[in-house]
Amino acid sequence: MKYLLRSLFLIVLLLQSCDEEPWLSGNLKMTKGENWKPMVYVVHPENFESAAQSFMGKVLDSAQIDEHGHFEFNNNPVFQEPVLLEIVVQKEGEKYPTRLLNNNPESDNYFPLVYKTGVHIIIEADIAHFQSSFSIQGPDRENKAMLELRDLRSMAHKKHLKNQKDGHGADEDLLEREKKQYDFQKELIDFADTTEELFPAMVALRWASPAGDYERIAELAYKQSRKWKNLHPEHPWTKEFASLTNKRNLPILVGDIIPDLKLPMKGDEQVSLKEMLKNKKLLLLDVWASWCAPCRVENRNVLVPLWEKYNADDFQIIAYGLESSEKAWDMAIQKDGAYRWVHASHLQGDQNSFMETLRLKTIPANFLLDSEGRVLEKNLHGQDLIDFVDGYMSNP
Repeated sequence: MKYLLRSLFLIVLLLQSCDEEPWLSGNLKMTKGENWKPMVYVVHPENFESAAQSFMGKVLDSAQIDEHGHFEFNNNPVFQEPVLLEIVVQKEGEKYPTRLLNNNPESDNYFPLVYKTGVHIIIEADIAHFQSSFSIQGPDRENKAMLELRDLRSMAHKKHLKNQKDGHGADEDLLEREKKQYDFQKELIDFADTTEELFPAMVALRWASPAGDYERIAELAYKQSRKWKNLHPEHPWTKEFASLTNKRNLPILVGDIIPDLKLPMKGDEQVSLKEMLKNKKLLLLDVWASWCAPCRVENRNVLVPLWEKYNADDFQIIAYGLESSEKAWDMAIQKDGAYRWVHASHLQGDQNSFMETLRLKTIPANFLLDSEGRVLEKNLHGQDLIDFVDGYMSNP
């Protein structure tokens, strides 16, 4: 009798397991000749740094796509709290399931979604346009926000970065490309600023800089670290992001007092920045180099006219050069007409105490300082710099 009862119990368990819904299932459109693997992978980025980053997540499971494009995941991931998972597809010949594309939202090969225990997720997508076509049936609040973020990223990419490739184009166009990149990043961080959903916000911050470089968007990133520390102070991703965007890891921020740098002037004289600020209404600390094409254009077209217009009214420029050749430095100063203002350099290239103190890695860079050394604005170029100086100097 007891063997019969045990058998019945096992049959009931088997029937229950057969009736359980897969936690993730869906249908993918696959066109012959596109050479996609008939597989779907679930990848878990275990920390903020791993999110939206190739080769850093942990593969939890995989599922075969059948001849009708259907797939199912039946083994529920075991997590106590909500987590971010990445649903990934790969081209034939790609041996790493964790390779994530972040080049083009129209064709990137993964989608980040929030998983909660007990929730069943049904998706559809065109595998060749996986991220852009990805849809979720009846998404919860977090995943609805993730879909909204996806759409925003796609539109921002088309608006600011379409047909643009990193590192391409004339050197003189660098500032224009950097501005477009900044505008793209700002739209993503503005999304993080308006949402209350942690994981969509964290993905927005990763998509803003997949390389984790927040130098050019330091103020935006620092503001986000403060927001999420207030909302989710104990979450490990919040702590990790706060560490990355600690002031000690970012360039001097707008609103901060700049350190009293000792500047090695031409002729080996050491001059205190604090002394240079005395009796100055506005000081532009410009970081440039003789080999930097956009710096040279800015010298001639922007800085010379500003100096001529406002120097008599207590506007000063101090230019720090990332130079190793004094001859090249002198030639550039003379050719650009930059001899009008004062110059400093350690003549040690980009490895020097000046860059370390200000925590800078990228040029052109600049800081607009009041008489107390407070950073009023920074990294303004071209017409933006002209407009700021005109507006500030015209006020009594």
